Amino acid sequence: MPTITTTEALAAFCAKAKTQPYVTVDTEFLRERTYWSKLCLVQMALPGKDGDAVLVDPLADGISLEPLYDLFRHQGTVKVFHAARQDLEIFFIEAGVFPLPLFDTQVAAMVCGFGEQVGYETLVKKIARQQLDKTSRFTDWSRRPLTEAQLKYALADVTHLRVIYEFLSKELKKSGREQWVEEEEAILLNPETYITRPEEAWQRVKTRTTSGRFLAIVRELARFREGYAQNKNIPRSRIFKDDALLELASTKPTSMDELGKSRLLLREARRGDIAEGILQAVKEGLEVRPEDMPRVPEESTQLQVNTALADLLRVLLKAKSEETGVAAKLIASASDLDRIAAGKRDVPALSGWRNEVFGQDALRLAHGEIALTASGGAVRIVLAG
Repeated sequence: MPTITTTEALAAFCAKAKTQPYVTVDTEFLRERTYWSKLCLVQMALPGKDGDAVLVDPLADGISLEPLYDLFRHQGTVKVFHAARQDLEIFFIEAGVFPLPLFDTQVAAMVCGFGEQVGYETLVKKIARQQLDKTSRFTDWSRRPLTEAQLKYALADVTHLRVIYEFLSKELKKSGREQWVEEEEAILLNPETYITRPEEAWQRVKTRTTSGRFLAIVRELARFREGYAQNKNIPRSRIFKDDALLELASTKPTSMDELGKSRLLLREARRGDIAEGILQAVKEGLEVRPEDMPRVPEESTQLQVNTALADLLRVLLKAKSEETGVAAKLIASASDLDRIAAGKRDVPALSGWRNEVFGQDALRLAHGEIALTASGGAVRIVLAG
């Protein structure tokens, strides 16, 4: 199987790819021991059953991926991925580049009636009529040399993708839903999707405590942990986990002796620069002025949900999903339904293509203009009154 290990060979393949309508792309990477994903392999294939398919070794000595990034900037060739989010994060963090134009077959499949979060293996079976050998799925892609089984597995991730892309793109054209997929892909192509700011990390820590002082310490501890993890390129859980963070925010240690009494803190975090960072974060949290303390959004704690309406909206969503063949989770989330049932209108399900499919009738239901009836296994919308 052809493996590209030089910049010149990569440039030659990418030049050829620029003459094609599309190129399928996938990556293999490691993230278990690092904060940032480590790119270990890039796979690409050109159109046609016998079209060129190659593996690119980004770990090869002296290779530059700039020809690949130049291909990503080339608007004349569609870049096809499946479940592209993690792949795009790697390329954005590594080079500040997104592959344009993009086609994500997972998003397209959810729009075309293949269910929620449909996997690549499922699409290969249903569309390409092939079976995948997944034995190499959880291997260490950073070790060299790669085995024949690994290379075969990696290449299959882009060769079958050609058939899947061509099928789904035709289905979208027939249904007129191309714009729906583009709206979803716009989220994947937004830099904000991949930027993690240490000062905002506390918002991902789940706690039922709404005390401003407690949240101020949580904010400073989460800020320290995120910044440290990014700078050292290690997983944030290697520093301390959320349960330890919440314990620290509760016990508020101000000395190494007090810190050493933590039940949940890892041994490595009880000394050295991590311990010093924890104590400094607690100190800063304790010194935050009352007016500068973080607040849990009022809406998240005081949302007055009409539970009966929320239940009806769930029935409506299921009916709309079955009617359109679009995955329910893609149309509206449980949070969307609760917010609509609480009278909120700044909800994703009420904008864009979702509004056409579900939102308009959701509001009519909320306003009592329509009702739902069941006949056999089907749910129908009728005018209220």
